[in-house]
Amino acid sequence: MKKKILLLSGGPSKERAVSINSGKAVYKALKKLDYNVIKIDPNKKFTDYAKYKCNLAFNALHGQFGEDGTIQSYLEKQKIRYTHSGVLASALAMDKVKSKKIFIKKKINTPKYKIIKKISELSNPISNGKFVLKPINEGSSVGVLIYDNLKKINKKKIKQYLKKYKKLLQEEFIEGKEVQVAVMGNKALGAIEIRPKRKFYDFNAKYSAKAKTEHIMPAKLDKLTYKRVLQMALKAHKYIGCKGVTRSDFRIRDDNKIFILEINTQPGMTSLSLVPEIAEYKGLSFIKLIQWIVSDASINR
Repeated sequence: MKKKILLLSGGPSKERAVSINSGKAVYKALKKLDYNVIKIDPNKKFTDYAKYKCNLAFNALHGQFGEDGTIQSYLEKQKIRYTHSGVLASALAMDKVKSKKIFIKKKINTPKYKIIKKISELSNPISNGKFVLKPINEGSSVGVLIYDNLKKINKKKIKQYLKKYKKLLQEEFIEGKEVQVAVMGNKALGAIEIRPKRKFYDFNAKYSAKAKTEHIMPAKLDKLTYKRVLQMALKAHKYIGCKGVTRSDFRIRDDNKIFILEINTQPGMTSLSLVPEIAEYKGLSFIKLIQWIVSDASINR
């Protein structure tokens, strides 16, 4: 008898379009694997997912609701097995401040930061040079602002963001290479270097083929630095309590000092996504990657 899978794709977050694309790719793979697939587009309301009588749920959602522990808690309550990380790990990873505190406690190097609740608080040591402002609980670089210095800030835009998000994370900007690492279970698969043609690896650089972002696999690092960034990604994955597949984002300075920015518990599964590209380089096809994620699904994660 065919295994029945509930595929969750779309959702109410700002990353809805990306999730739909991930869902399409995952759906094709699941069908090729001969699964019976029911694809649904969840909203924020608590839904009776058990009524579909599926063996498990494949979570292809990105951003808030799908990646912050909410949908995970709904599935837990209904005793439905699901893919990727559990409630607590998802919530911790999505909250950039909480995850940073864990990184600092566990001695995983991360950029200096400060929580900003009003624009006057930008005047602090972090902002002597180039700095980043971003929402605390968004993904895919949604709402990220980068400024060369305090004199060049767009006060009107920042005030709009503060009104919208209530508080922002101010973070020192780390000059250097942008490197991302895929972790699968208890193993770091590999590190890929990203060279965007745009100002930085923003939403368009990640998801638009027109952006022509250069992907370098494996990342151009010396052997020791490459090994260290993989180790840091695996530690972050374990310390946050993640399961399944994750992707950690790093900046690596010219002196090879490594800084973790964040960890993503629901990495993209689109044609431009990095985890499938890293897996492919390591000899793991997209179909096999999806099969592994399905086999890893569980409850009480």
